[in-house]
This record gives sequence, C-alpha cells and structure tokens, in this order.
Amino acid sequence: MQKRFLSAIFAVLVAFGSCTKVNKDSALPGQNSITTHAANRAIYSGFPETFESGTKTAYAAANVTLSTGSWNLSDALIGNLTTDRKNGTQSVRIQNTGMLTMNFDKTAGAYQVSIATAVFGTDASSTWGLWYSTNSGSTWTQTGSTITTSTTTLTTTTFTTSISGNIRFQLRKLSGGRLNVDDLTIIDNTTTGGSSDTIPTRDDNMALGNPSGASTTNSNNYLMNKIQYTISYNNSKGIPNWTSWHLSRAWKGTATRCDCFNQDVALPSGFFRASTSNYTSTGFDRGHLCPSEDRDGSDTDNAKTFLMDNITPQAPNMNQQTWAAFETYCRTLMSAGNELYIIAGGYGSGGTGSSGGITTTIASGSITVPSHFWKIAVILPVGTNDVSRVSTSTRVIAIDMPNTQTVNAHTWDYYRTTVDAIEASTGYDFLSNISTTIQSSLESTVDSGPTH
Repeated sequence: MQKRFLSAIFAVLVAFGSCTKVNKDSALPGQNSITTHAANRAIYSGFPETFESGTKTAYAAANVTLSTGSWNLSDALIGNLTTDRKNGTQSVRIQNTGMLTMNFDKTAGAYQVSIATAVFGTDASSTWGLWYSTNSGSTWTQTGSTITTSTTTLTTTTFTTSISGNIRFQLRKLSGGRLNVDDLTIIDNTTTGGSSDTIPTRDDNMALGNPSGASTTNSNNYLMNKIQYTISYNNSKGIPNWTSWHLSRAWKGTATRCDCFNQDVALPSGFFRASTSNYTSTGFDRGHLCPSEDRDGSDTDNAKTFLMDNITPQAPNMNQQTWAAFETYCRTLMSAGNELYIIAGGYGSGGTGSSGGITTTIASGSITVPSHFWKIAVILPVGTNDVSRVSTSTRVIAIDMPNTQTVNAHTWDYYRTTVDAIEASTGYDFLSNISTTIQSSLESTVDSGPTH
C-alpha cells in the first residue's frame, strides 16, 4: 500500500474577525435561492458575485452594476485576459492600492465572507484586507488579518465576522503587484438557535489529500481548483483522472439542472478541450463525476458541473442506473446529517456502450473510454475540523464498477471494494492527509453498512 504521509492542519474559525486561507473550492460560495442551515444562516440570494455580468475596461474609479448590485471599482477593472485568473470569463483586476466596494447593504448581517484571489499574470505577490461598514459606508473597520496572495491559482480566503444588522464590505489592496478577485460570497448572520458547530458548511473539496500529486506543471495530471470541485485533468486522455468534492446541505438549493454542457475555457491554451459533440452517436453518456444534483445551490454551481472536464464517457446503464443509485445514496447520507468527502474517476481503457462491442476511444482518439469507474466516499457527521475527526470507525465506502451496459445486473453495493484495491488499480494514494495508522485500517476494509 503506497503511502506518502502529508500532515495537514485545518483552522477552525470560531472568533470574531478570524480568517483562514484555503484551497479555492473550500470556502462558502453561494447559491441563488437561500438554503436554510441548522441555525438559519444562509448564503445571500444572488451570491457568489462572479463578476461575469459587468463591464469595466479602465482602472479609473467608477460604479458598475453587477448581478448582486452596484459596486465601486477604484484603481480596478473587470479583466478577461488569459492572464487574468478567473472562473468563467471575467474577474476583477486591482492595481496599486485600489479598492472593490459594495454600494449596497445586506440586511441580515454577515456570518462569513469568502473571496477568491490570485496573482495577475507574472506580477509580484500582493497584500490586501477586508473592511466592513455598518453605517452605509460612512466609516469602515477591518475584519480579520491582512492577507498575502502569492500564487497564480485562485485561492479562497474565508473571514468569520459574526456581525448583525446592515452591513457592506470593501476589499482594499494594500501593496504589491496586480491582484485578481473572483467569486465573493456572503453568508448571513440570522440565527434562531442552534450551534455554529452543527451548521453545514462548504468545505475544502480536496481536504483529504491530492491522490495523484496533481500540479499545474503536468499536462496529464493537471490540477484545476474550482469552487465546486477539484480535478486532475489528463490532456492525453481528454478526461479527468479524478474529481474530488465535498458534499453537505450547504451545497444544496433549488437551482434547476441546466444541461449546459460546455468546453472549459480555463484549460490552458493548447490543451484538448472536449465538446459535447465529441460524445454524439458514440453509445456513451456524457457522465458527470461531480454530479449536477450535488451542486444545485445556485445556477452557477450547477453549470460548473457541466464543464466537459468534469465529464467522462459512461455506459448509459451504468451512468443512469447503478452509478446514479450510489450518487443518490450519498445524498441520502447527507440529508441524514452527514457531510461527505467524495472522489471519483476512471481507469483502464475499453468500455461497452449502447452500440455494443468494446470502445477504447472516442473523438478520433482524443477521449479515452475507461474500462472501470471508481468512487470513494468518506462520511462524517456535520462538524468542524473534519480531517482530525476521521478515525478508524469512520465509514468509508469504495466502489469499482465496469463501464458496461450489463453493470446494472447488480445493485451498486455489489461493487463495493477496498480503497487499497482502487489504489492498486490506479496508482494513486488516497486519504493521504490522514494519519497512516488510520489509513491502514480504513483502506483495507470493505464497507458492509446499509445501502438505502
């Protein structure tokens, strides 16, 4: 059993004004319709602010109407260059000591704010901070500490503010090179009892480890952090090696399935970018790894699951029946008061779709058809400091099923296996942020728990 023990310490935000910097997908990005949590805290309607709807091409101070309201951008613009770090097509770019300011109040306070930032182009690192006003912008107070952004990968910083009443926020760039800002989210501070320890939150999609050592320097193990999930993309196969995501009630809402399959423009220039037409008349479904229904907290969240680098060629009977049944069971566990860390992928080549026979590739050889699909789900009661709560008694479900039309001859639980077996088939190292002793126990055990 391959083990590369990587220690990890995750901060718990419990005090006013505290903040933590985490992987881009780890904070609390939003949803269009408010989802009520254990203490009625919820992400404000319309958030996250993605900066996709506005236009501002000059740095001079001016107001811009965005999807959440009017914002003032001072020494800042909305950038869409290839060197702007962004989800989608746009993000804010701030230079010198510029500012990004809300011109409107949110009326139910703020429990947490999350902001994704990255270095623009090849610029130097920069420092910035978050300020708030409770009197419609007359005076401002800094919350949390000053943050240094030094990476070209969008990384989310989460501030816990716990402020009631009217509130608006302002991001101030303090020093250094140009800074990209994207996906700003506010969760309200309305409470009607309960403890913050039991509020489902949106946590780090890759908290349990990077199983393949994915990075931004390897085209066939290319790391892409999105708010909704994290993937290792394989350019030579045209599909992800794996997709990793967190699931709790904080991710759930009422957004409808968009069925908006699209190329991912965030893939580097020169990479193969699959399109939906590559799957037409192949006998294989455009199969999600991170499911659409796991990300219906907002239209934006849902649309991200339809980017083609989260899609794989799956036999219809597997995708729509056996694989889907396990997806549904995972959401059943979530609804029962749990949060899940899930990772899924495929291995091998040669699947059987609705056209029969064995197909090894589609799209003129650009997309590999895996022979098997696997998934690992780690189930925890809703809480905080998740990695430290994983123990030898934690339930871990691992499945490995063939990519064929006959896979539905059995229910999903027939395909339960060990994490060790999936490691042997893939060469990956799962759960690497957990102690080796606990890993050894969890990874050698086939789950025998309930199945519905």
